Amino acid sequence: MSIKICKFGGTSLASAANITRVKAILDSDKTRKYVVVSAPGKRFDDDIKITDMLYQCAKLSRESGKCGKLFDVIRDRFTEIVNNLQVDIDIKSILDETEKAIDEIKTDDFAASRGEYLNGRIIAKYLGFEFVDACEIVKFGENGILDSDSTNDIMEKKLAKIQYAVIPGFYGAMPFDHVKTFSRGGSDITGSLVARGVKATMYENWTDVNGFYAADPRIIANPLQIECLGYHELRELSYMGASVLHSEAIFPVQDSRIPINIKNTFEPENPGTMIVPDEEYKGNGHTVTGIAGKKNFTVISIEKSNMNAEIGFARKILSVLERYGIPLEHMPSGIDTLSIVISSDTLKNGLKDKVILRIREAVNPDKVTVIDSVATVATVGHGMCKVKGTAGRLFTALSRSNVNILLIDQGSSEKNIIVGVKNEDYERALKSIYLEFLAHHENRFKV
Repeated sequence: MSIKICKFGGTSLASAANITRVKAILDSDKTRKYVVVSAPGKRFDDDIKITDMLYQCAKLSRESGKCGKLFDVIRDRFTEIVNNLQVDIDIKSILDETEKAIDEIKTDDFAASRGEYLNGRIIAKYLGFEFVDACEIVKFGENGILDSDSTNDIMEKKLAKIQYAVIPGFYGAMPFDHVKTFSRGGSDITGSLVARGVKATMYENWTDVNGFYAADPRIIANPLQIECLGYHELRELSYMGASVLHSEAIFPVQDSRIPINIKNTFEPENPGTMIVPDEEYKGNGHTVTGIAGKKNFTVISIEKSNMNAEIGFARKILSVLERYGIPLEHMPSGIDTLSIVISSDTLKNGLKDKVILRIREAVNPDKVTVIDSVATVATVGHGMCKVKGTAGRLFTALSRSNVNILLIDQGSSEKNIIVGVKNEDYERALKSIYLEFLAHHENRFKV
């Protein structure tokens, strides 16, 4: 039996008019049985996302005891949606309960989750679907980490009894019913968990673009739309900054080999981007599939003679990061050198100096060099490992654009090459790589 999971993003659900579009999409295909919803997003450029206001509500409540007038803005937004959709729901009572709960609980996680919760209640009523609170079926452990097995077992049993359901994304429950959220954009993960739980034939992720693009459209004018991606390519591009899909959304569906289709709520006839298991990926005939990147990293380079002969050298450095709860992004190395690439945001408030001090104590290096304001650019593609000279072309393109390479890191799969450049060279680097590999393939690369 064909079952499709549909996750709709914040822009797709930002207003009553947009929600009517969503209903039309669901009505057009009765195999779209389970709907995962985000909180209402921006209606226009200067608008504020509901989730951002809810985070601010939690802060205000902790500082002054109450959300106050800010919640009135949220109240008006949801009331307007209900009135325009003409939904028979006591939204005033639900909003009163929500405001009271935020003021009592005061946590960021609980407050932020209420955008999806409220939108889910309204949309379920509007569609005539059953509402299933994510706290019932998405479970986190006491450590705040998703309990994937428990979630799958509970979700499979619960949803097997429900033909059509609306489920709020972004959050679940820890023990003792404490609400826990994923990182921002985590509704994508909820959609993936639901797809796995009901053994879906397709996970449709509906957003406000026609799918993945070969580069950031804010930097490259009219970049090529990608017709198909493998799971591995998706993970690389999402993690490196392509914001269409949360980088962790692939994990629940990959073992079940469930394809993901990125679709545009406002152009539903567009086929979008298909994301399939790597072994089913046919390729697009190109060396490079896409380019993505992020700014603001710190590179700490450690030099020590005969480093390669010192047992446990890398482990000692990584233990310093573990001690301070700092995630590692990349770790390129040589015979007597090793560099760690860390998000600069994790090294604030004097933590960078502490980390460097602990590294000196741990491995007694000959020299430690620190470079701040580094951007990383990933060039990704299944075809890269089969084409000679790919790295040469990439480095030559950067050289022609007068971009200095600060570091190079290539994955063992040879499906990506990551370079580090100065923040101010990021846009120029991305443009030069795009021009070298993709600018002349519009007709073959587009859907």
